[in-house]
Amino acid sequence: MLRQCIIESQKFNSYLHFPKHSCITTLKTPTPHISCLAVHNTFLYAASINEIYVFDLSNYTHIDTFTTNDPSSGFIKSIVFHNAKIFTAHQDCKIRVWQISHSKHHHLVSTLPTLKDRFRHFVLPRNYVSVRRHKKRLWIEHWDTVSGLAVHGGLMYSVSWDKSFKIWNVENNRCLESVLAHQDAVNAVAVSDNGTVYTGCADGLIRVWKKVGKERKHSLITTLDKHKSTLNALALNGDGSVLFSGGCDSIMVWERKEVNENEHQMVFAEALGDHAGAILCMLTVDDLLVSGSSDRTVRIWQKGKKNGYSCVVVLEGHERPVKSLVAVAGEGGYNNGSSSLSICSGSLDGEIKVWEVSTQT
Repeated sequence: MLRQCIIESQKFNSYLHFPKHSCITTLKTPTPHISCLAVHNTFLYAASINEIYVFDLSNYTHIDTFTTNDPSSGFIKSIVFHNAKIFTAHQDCKIRVWQISHSKHHHLVSTLPTLKDRFRHFVLPRNYVSVRRHKKRLWIEHWDTVSGLAVHGGLMYSVSWDKSFKIWNVENNRCLESVLAHQDAVNAVAVSDNGTVYTGCADGLIRVWKKVGKERKHSLITTLDKHKSTLNALALNGDGSVLFSGGCDSIMVWERKEVNENEHQMVFAEALGDHAGAILCMLTVDDLLVSGSSDRTVRIWQKGKKNGYSCVVVLEGHERPVKSLVAVAGEGGYNNGSSSLSICSGSLDGEIKVWEVSTQT
């Protein structure tokens, strides 16, 4: 169904303009509450409650729906991909693994941690950790909602409201490491190309982790603490030199600075406060930042040549908070000649809007 949406432009950048920006179509799911979106090849994956709807982005047709068939699995919080595997994070503390067949249908192939991995660990007492008073679980298990996933370099990183993050081998689905990361629920994770892990917490803290020592286990490097309230989203730019953190207060921008010859760290650069509500999701495309908020808008930001980031486009049309974003750039990306960018925004109103943003003047 085609639908033209109202879009407001403001604070146009002096060296890059967005004269054309429109909502080219709206996709709906039978159930409300789009909790997360993901793109793989030409397919858009949209999670709504405990079901995932798959759309072909070449013609915006619905091609498949798959689910756990277990209402107790709760909401799906994150979707990531590795080769032919699809990993989904669930409210019931589990990570599920799916594969797509040649007929474009999706099949559940495993649940993490796997039975084999549990069997390897269940005998020895040292493999159990206390999670609540008089209650223990295997260290390879999450014991609260799995809130986010990230895949990098053959590894998958999962964060949870159980205050931890875990690292998985995506080839054999084994849990390799578990880190008690925060004192409150972990809501977001981002991983840079050099393997640095950033975790964002409900207490507003961002913690930075790297592998150190002979055992190559992750250790806390530093804590970033400018947020005054819950942190909901993290995003890195392409080379990992800029970190964006979105909370209930604003978007914080952190830039990598050299502190000595062999050491860099993220330093607070600026706060972006144009949204009128909590920032719930973010993504980066080349030199652009895209953010979605409880104020029901999507904003596109760009850094000026001399100044910091400014909002160059506001996309309006959703009736409830914008919970998830994905982007599909034209061939070559923005800085290599592409003239347009497609952004998909998923909202708690049960709609997915596809926006076309053109950079041609």
